[in-house]
Amino acid sequence: MRDAAGGNAEQGSATSEPQEVGSVHGSVHVRLRQVSQVFKLPTGGSLHAIGPVDLDLNRGEFFSVVGPSGCGKSTLLDVLSGLATPTAGTATFEDRPISGVPDGVGAVFQEDASFPWLTVEDNVAFGLRRAGVDAAEIKRRVDYAIGFMGLKDFARAYPAQLSGGMRQRVCIARTLVLQPRLILLDEPFGALDQQTRLLMGDELLRLWRETSATVLLITHALDEAAMLSDRVGVMSARPGIFIDMVSTGWERQRDSRVVSTPRFGEITSRLWEKLRRETMKIMGAAHGPAGGGAAP
Repeated sequence: MRDAAGGNAEQGSATSEPQEVGSVHGSVHVRLRQVSQVFKLPTGGSLHAIGPVDLDLNRGEFFSVVGPSGCGKSTLLDVLSGLATPTAGTATFEDRPISGVPDGVGAVFQEDASFPWLTVEDNVAFGLRRAGVDAAEIKRRVDYAIGFMGLKDFARAYPAQLSGGMRQRVCIARTLVLQPRLILLDEPFGALDQQTRLLMGDELLRLWRETSATVLLITHALDEAAMLSDRVGVMSARPGIFIDMVSTGWERQRDSRVVSTPRFGEITSRLWEKLRRETMKIMGAAHGPAGGGAAP
């Protein structure tokens, strides 16, 4: 299979011109057109969180979003998950308007969302039972997901008996059993140490290849975005819009070993250059002595 840039990992450069949005993979799976989100404040004013945003996510793509704190990354995810209706513009999934939580969309968040009173097995089965899925089918899916995520020996354990990384595996497994075609991830590994995050990234890539789902990851970690993604979208300071699109050029069979390659350094450098400028705007220091002046 071809990589995101249409060639192998040695071709192209992370410092080349941004790729056209929607220029990788096959058919468009998710489409945003002129999406904006404005929140009314209790004081009577308003907060323009994002937009206008245009974005195409292609079927089977792994796409990450980075940006300064408060730029609207999580707001974007809320729109895609159906948890928020945009103030303006249109959002579609599989050519249907996103209204409410769409069928075929699963989300995993940074906070540990496992139920402490349920075993790993029962946590993973929770959504299927609520949906009234047949008991035999529940067992088949749960057994597969637990095995896939390396939790087979802990099926009868409770979350308090697991490490942070293992609890996140439980949350991912609970999403996996629902067989989503679009997986939304909001800082799922943010609370983990660096080594565990890299290894969890390998597990996430394996899940992505196995399911062929489209994945959108929100992250503050530039190394995580660079390692995992076909493309990385960089958002501006609020109101958040996409100011850069970086195609990584990785092969589909990649893993955390790409962090030792020169290209990985090129990608993270470009991401940091853009992110630094936007963060300095937020801090009001773009022209301050600490920043050495605004970049040209």
